[in-house]
Amino acid sequence: MADQARARKLAKRISQIVASALEHQVKDPRLARVTITDTRVTGDLHDATVYYTVLGEKLDAEPDLVGAAAALEKAKGVLRTMVGQQTGVRFTPTLTFVTDTVPDEARRMDELLERAREADAEVARIASGAEPAGEPDPYKPPREAEKAD
Repeated sequence: MADQARARKLAKRISQIVASALEHQVKDPRLARVTITDTRVTGDLHDATVYYTVLGEKLDAEPDLVGAAAALEKAKGVLRTMVGQQTGVRFTPTLTFVTDTVPDEARRMDELLERAREADAEVARIASGAEPAGEPDPYKPPREAEKAD
């Protein structure tokens, strides 16, 4: 079992190799908008999971996730060969490509926080002109001690 520092270094190197290969060597137009975000390598250095995101043609356009996944699956062998040649490890890790959902989750959290801020502002607006229900002083005054005659 390799140490965790070596696995992290190998994961970083695999990210660099795959990103560079997607940009320069692999000539699939479906991979033009793919960005490698992270790579995780198992402790035995035999399996690598590469996380990626896909950008749309324009800001409001949906990305082609299915096409990018198919293109990455098709290019997996070439990418693994490049990783093996450029890392120099005894066993070249198998590559698994997974769509990174962190940007989508961050966007969803931002939307939820904005809705919570709007709800808080509405409550503050309603509470600004509110008066207490019932008596102004809801507490009973303390009884005065009766004087003994």
